[in-house]
Amino acid sequence: MEIFLMIVGLGLLILGADMLVRGASRMATAWGISPLIVGLTVVAFGTSSPELAVSVNAVNAGQAGIAMGNVVGSNIFNVLFILGVSAIIAPLVVSQQLIRLDVPLMIGASALAWFFGLDQHYSWLEGLVFLTGLISYIVFLIYQGKRTDSGPEPSVGMDGPPSSEETKAPPKFIQNVALVVLGLGLLVLGSKWLVDGAVWIATLFGVSEIVIGLTIVAAGTSLPEVVTSIVATIKGERDIAVGNVVGSNLFNILGVLGLSSLVAPSGIDLTASFAGFDLPIMFVVAFACLPIFFSGGIISRWEGIVLFAYYVVYVVYLTMASTSHDALPLFSFTLLYFAIPLTLVTLVVIAWRSRKAKSPLSAT
Repeated sequence: MEIFLMIVGLGLLILGADMLVRGASRMATAWGISPLIVGLTVVAFGTSSPELAVSVNAVNAGQAGIAMGNVVGSNIFNVLFILGVSAIIAPLVVSQQLIRLDVPLMIGASALAWFFGLDQHYSWLEGLVFLTGLISYIVFLIYQGKRTDSGPEPSVGMDGPPSSEETKAPPKFIQNVALVVLGLGLLVLGSKWLVDGAVWIATLFGVSEIVIGLTIVAAGTSLPEVVTSIVATIKGERDIAVGNVVGSNLFNILGVLGLSSLVAPSGIDLTASFAGFDLPIMFVVAFACLPIFFSGGIISRWEGIVLFAYYVVYVVYLTMASTSHDALPLFSFTLLYFAIPLTLVTLVVIAWRSRKAKSPLSAT
């Protein structure tokens, strides 16, 4: 029965993602808002609804560890796995707005979450700061999108660019909203069924609850982002694919973490390992986006492979940590003090060379 639910859930995810991308891109065209803005708001926040539901319910049930692990694990999964797989499918062109505004904001939000967590506690006041930042971000995006977009931007997908008759026709507002709402609903339901089935299978094979929580739950609640970004990449809506990841990470920190901290009766307590390892890793992963995005404004296939490979390494680390494997100290030392710094330095050098090559002075 659980395997059947997994298959049906995966089908609902694919169908829901297609509806969501199609409806969101049409709404962007009709309203004169760029697909990037829609990806950063409607699509990103909508596909993050499973994270919100899981975290708030976990806090109310007194399971703060699941709530925090869901947020941090989902953010790591979004960057390493989703961007990695999407870039492997097709190199992703990164908007200048993402490079100059949204990615730095994502890095700043990750740093703020790390800073607030240094005392191993998130208070309701810190949650209010997160939510205030989210509201301010949404208002700015809408204002900026309306101010900079002089007219509708036709979105190009698998069906090709819209014809002149289609662009002149009155927007089918209700139909587009229905596509977005129905797509979100299918995504949430499909992800729940797929996660339930995956947890059952993992438990059946004796995988520990810690690994299930840090990997399957975090990855499962991010399945809407996975399918949405992959479908958007295939359909040519690459602004939505990248914007979905960045927007989802911002929403996870500012919205999910903020609301979870507010609804918790006495705030959220963090473990020492979570504050000292998981939050810094989330920050490092977010920071790694900046040099990657700067390297020509394109996430190439090889960069996608690097991101995906790091997610595999991260899962291996979690598995070794949960089983207290003898090789864990050496593995952790190599990862933290050699592999990650070497990768970051390499990316920074590549980004610097790319920007130098584009500089007018370099051409003279």
